[in-house]
Amino acid sequence: MTFGEVMMRLSPPGYSKFAQANSFELVYGGGEANVAISCAYLGMKAAHVTRFPDNALGKAATQFLRKHWLSTEHVFYGDKMMGKYFLEKGAVHRPSEVIYEREGSSFSLIEPSMINWEDVLKDADWFHWTGITPAISEGAAMSCLDAIKTANRMGITVSGDINSRKNMWHYRKSMQEIMPDLVKNCDIVITSSRGIREMFGLCSPDDKFKTCAKRLMDTFPKIKKVAKKTRKSVSASHQRIKGKMWNGKKYVKTDFLNITHVIDRVGTGDAFASGLIYGLLHYKNDMQALNFATAACALKHTVPGDVNVVSIENVINLMEGDTSGAIKR
Repeated sequence: MTFGEVMMRLSPPGYSKFAQANSFELVYGGGEANVAISCAYLGMKAAHVTRFPDNALGKAATQFLRKHWLSTEHVFYGDKMMGKYFLEKGAVHRPSEVIYEREGSSFSLIEPSMINWEDVLKDADWFHWTGITPAISEGAAMSCLDAIKTANRMGITVSGDINSRKNMWHYRKSMQEIMPDLVKNCDIVITSSRGIREMFGLCSPDDKFKTCAKRLMDTFPKIKKVAKKTRKSVSASHQRIKGKMWNGKKYVKTDFLNITHVIDRVGTGDAFASGLIYGLLHYKNDMQALNFATAACALKHTVPGDVNVVSIENVINLMEGDTSGAIKR
């Protein structure tokens, strides 16, 4: 089960710049829904909780979730505006650019009283959220906190992808005020050294990820594992990816995977999160789980759109070292 905003993504065709666009390609996406959809394509039962405008755009977005194997039983409707973002895809040495229009969206106006989390989570065994949701509005933050606390009471595993989005926090509470209450109730955390430093002030710019992860777990003892993906950007079109994890006893990391022809970088972190969830549920050790997550992340770079729709066979083949891209017949 995931919770968060789903937006319309509007991009100029191909790799055109905004100034060249006469039309926009439309897809839907949002960090948490991307994770749920990726889990569904890996063969897991998945559902997403969100709020859409009560109009044709909200219904179209709901159909998008259904198309990609998600239960939409807990999609709520109200108000009039769909969140959206505009993406100009980068290439080679030109970076991608994103412009958000989500203030006043249906999801941003959500309130905790709108959701009965005990009912929503009654059949769940995993709940996933990201640091984007509490940054959107105070209502979204408090709704997310209610979900996490309810999951704790019900014995449901909670994971959070909490890398800081400091430019998104525009309401009266800061991320330093909001995030600790959310994170202290998590079992699995995906973050970075920078995120730990900016949100909690627990390490310095010179500290390595292992040191920061240890301090985070010392501060919030419920956390069992802290993971991250490391990205080396050769160019916008050439990326290198590896996974790292501190599990309280051992520090594990994967080899780099080389992605020489990036098709779409958006949603790669969500692919890592979904791969980690799958891996922790299906593999016996953290190294295998981390390798699976890293392979899923690498493959998302080859898929247009926000969502990683690759099969489990694709991920396992790459995880086991098949980088050939040979045709499967």
